[in-house]
Amino acid sequence: MNNATLISKEKTEVKFSFEVSPETLETGLAFAYNKNKNQISLPGFRKGKVPRKLIEAQYGENFFYEDAINHIFPDEYMAAIKELDLDVVSAPTLDVEYIDKAKGIKFIIDVTVKPEVTLGQYKGLTVEKVPTEVTDEEIEAELKKVQEQNAREITIEDRAVKDGDILTIDYSGSVDGVKFEGGTAEDQTLVIGSGAFIPGFEEQLVGKNLNETADINVTFPEEYHAPDLAGKDAVFTVTVKAIKEKELPELDDEFAAEVSEFETLEDYKADIKEKIRDRKKEAANTERENKIVDAAVEAATMDIPEAMIEEQVQQMTDEFAQRLSYQGLSMEQYLMFSGMDAQKFADDLKPQAVKRIETRLVLEAIAKAEDITASEEDFKAELEKMAGMYQMETEQLEKIIQGAQKDQMMDDIAVQKAVDFLVGEAK
Repeated sequence: MNNATLISKEKTEVKFSFEVSPETLETGLAFAYNKNKNQISLPGFRKGKVPRKLIEAQYGENFFYEDAINHIFPDEYMAAIKELDLDVVSAPTLDVEYIDKAKGIKFIIDVTVKPEVTLGQYKGLTVEKVPTEVTDEEIEAELKKVQEQNAREITIEDRAVKDGDILTIDYSGSVDGVKFEGGTAEDQTLVIGSGAFIPGFEEQLVGKNLNETADINVTFPEEYHAPDLAGKDAVFTVTVKAIKEKELPELDDEFAAEVSEFETLEDYKADIKEKIRDRKKEAANTERENKIVDAAVEAATMDIPEAMIEEQVQQMTDEFAQRLSYQGLSMEQYLMFSGMDAQKFADDLKPQAVKRIETRLVLEAIAKAEDITASEEDFKAELEKMAGMYQMETEQLEKIIQGAQKDQMMDDIAVQKAVDFLVGEAK
C-alpha cells in the first residue's frame, strides 16, 4: 500500500484515497482463484484443475476482482487510516477508481471520524460536597432489614387476612366473562401490600378468611404490557388457601449474637454504623467523581456525528441483550413483554449514548492536552487485577490481550487516569 492521500475533510466527514500495488493485487487474485477453482469446470479439465488464465480468458479478466478486493482491502484500509492518523467511527464507503494488473488498485474512501473537542474549564472545578453522616434512622432501617431476614413464618387459622400477611391463593381471571391467557394460577404466593399484583387486587383480600372464595374486581392499567388487557375491567375469583404472618425476633443482645460476631446489640449497631459510613463514603466519592466529569463535559463543545451515536446505541443494545441472556430472556421476548418495538428502544437509549460518547471524547481530549498516557507498568497492573478476577495467570492473560485489544485497554487506562487527574485538580 502507498500514497494514502487526504482528499477532503468537512467537520467529521472525510474523503481519502490510497493505492494498492500490482504485487498486492496479484496476491489477492491468487487467493480468489484458490478460493473458487474447485467450483469451476471447463471442457477438458476436472474441477479445480482449470488454469487461472483460461478462466480469466473465458469469463473476463475481472472475474476474480471482487473476491480479491474483499481479501486485501481490510489490511490495506487499516494501514491507510493509520498512515493518515484518522480516528474512524463508521464503516467505510468505498469506490474503486481503477483496478489494473499493471497499475494495481486505487480506492476512494468516505468515512466518519471522531469530532474535534474544544475543552472548556476542566481544572479547579468546584462541586458540592456529598454528605456522609450516618443517621439513627439509617441504622434502624438496616437493623430492621436483618430482623426481617431472620423472621419466622407463623401459620394463621383464627383471623382474617391483614396487611403484611403472606397468602397462598388460587385465582382465575376473566374479562367480560371470558378467561384470558395467564389469568389463572394455583398455590400462588402473595404478600399483601407488596404491590406485586394489579392495583386494587391485594387491598380487596384484606378481611377475607381462610378457605374463603371471593370475586375481586380490578382494572388493568392503561400501560399494561398486554395490549389486549390494557385498561380493561376484570374479575378474579380468588380462594385463600393459607395465611401466614412474619414473627420478628426481639432486637436484643441475643439477636445480635445470633446474626453477627458481636455479643451485644450496641456493639452490633456500632458495626452497622461503620459499614453504612464506609458505603456512603464510597458512594460519595463516586458521585463527586461523576459530578466533576459531568462539569468538564458540560464546559466542552463538540459536534457528534449521527454515525457515532448509532454505533453507540447498537453497542448498548448488544450489552443489554447479553445481560438479558444471562436471565434466559431474548431481546425479542423483552420487547414483547415491555410493549416496545426495537426503534422505540433505540430512541430511548440515544440520550445515554450521547452522554457516554461526550464523556469519553472529553476525557480523551483532556488526556491528550495533559499528556496523560498509559505505561507498560499500568498495563501490567491492570492485567494482574484481571487475572485475579478470572483466576488466570497474568502471563497467560497477557498472551490473549494483544494488538487492538491491548491498544483499547491502554486507551481505557489513560481515560481513567484523566478522571483521576480531574478529581485531583478539583476544589
